[in-house]
Amino acid sequence: MEMECLTEFPHNHMDRHPRKRPRMAWDVQPPLKAQLGLSCGQEVGDVTSFLSSSAPSDHTCSSVNVKGLARNGSPPWREDDKDGHFMFAVGENLTSRYKIYSKMGEGTFGQVLECWDRERKEMVAIKVIRGIKKYREAAMIEIDVLQELATNDKSGRCVQIRNWFDYRNHICIVFEKLGPSLYDFLRKNNYRSFPVDLVRELGRQLLECVAFMHELRLIHTDLKPENILLVSPEYVKVPDYKASSSSSRSPKDGACFKRLPKSSAIKVIDFGSTTYEHQDHSYIVSTRHYRAPEVILGLGWSYPCDIWSVGCILVELCSGEALFQTHENLEHLAMMERVLGPIPQHMTKRAGRHADKYVRRGRLDWPEGAASRESIRAVQRLPRLQNLVMEHVDHSAGDLIDLLQGLLRYEPSERMTAREALRHPFFARPDHHPHHSHHRR
Repeated sequence: MEMECLTEFPHNHMDRHPRKRPRMAWDVQPPLKAQLGLSCGQEVGDVTSFLSSSAPSDHTCSSVNVKGLARNGSPPWREDDKDGHFMFAVGENLTSRYKIYSKMGEGTFGQVLECWDRERKEMVAIKVIRGIKKYREAAMIEIDVLQELATNDKSGRCVQIRNWFDYRNHICIVFEKLGPSLYDFLRKNNYRSFPVDLVRELGRQLLECVAFMHELRLIHTDLKPENILLVSPEYVKVPDYKASSSSSRSPKDGACFKRLPKSSAIKVIDFGSTTYEHQDHSYIVSTRHYRAPEVILGLGWSYPCDIWSVGCILVELCSGEALFQTHENLEHLAMMERVLGPIPQHMTKRAGRHADKYVRRGRLDWPEGAASRESIRAVQRLPRLQNLVMEHVDHSAGDLIDLLQGLLRYEPSERMTAREALRHPFFARPDHHPHHSHHRR
């Protein structure tokens, strides 16, 4: 339910609308291809490995029962599309248990469908994986990770898997239904920044999730605003004094108000790239804007690559826009130097064979190696980290800058851990205990 009320909050706390909401499970688009029968998966309570070749069935596949066909019958069999995505129509069944209400999103892995769970009488989000071997294999690993998280998750910060099954050659993972991602929320807000007190609440929960994962020896590797969901879609509109003082915007386009989530509760999603500590860590990970320097330089990576991503995310929540908006490695490294100062020579000198072309005489080959003048200008336009924060944050700026400098240290071994970050003074405000953050005062 979208709410527009301006009186929810006392004026002296106008900038404090923390709302923690886990983002729904993925932007995925489900390929809907099927053999007539379906092999059923198991409810999450059953911890047998998901990597076993046959999935034990713990609910009846009644779509094949003649009795249930009128209401719960199987949809017609269809070919997948050319990319292996499941083809479906709204209103059809996905097994006899789930009815498809809408498509919530899509991604390289498949689609996410909003469905009604007839058994539990609730809406769920089902990630329908493309019917292609490598995506199916990745989905089985993700299910294993989700199981482990569900068994251990005391933080409540990871999206909950409800069930999984294999339907017409598509692995389907059933999740609790959450609200929009932080990225979607920013986008609908015309990329206006969040107040620093809300950033504090979001950052605390995100770091709680990362600390919990790292203690299980898991590395997420793809933290970004798209993979952090608000638990609830409700928001309020509050006056946006910065926007309303700008004569270039007309009041008609809603520029005088901005949205704030009613609750600051969030959950992290998309464990499709999650890796265990002991696995090979030489390949490229993370979505570009949130990728750590050691990944780009080919130096190997571990838990600290998640911490770098958290730093980039916190800056983006404060400013409204991604910190490093680039698609090219050398430009990306040059942007880091512009915002954070020079990369240590011991890192540039050790650059892997694919990255050594960005380095000359132990330093970044910039601006000499720049692809264009526009690229050089894009780097020059960036402010230093301190200036960027001061421009957008009205209080707590000193603590936030100090925290970000710890999260965005070049040398991975010197970067803060998630637990260290949670003890930072930025999070030490006693009136903002995480478990009470959604109670308004």
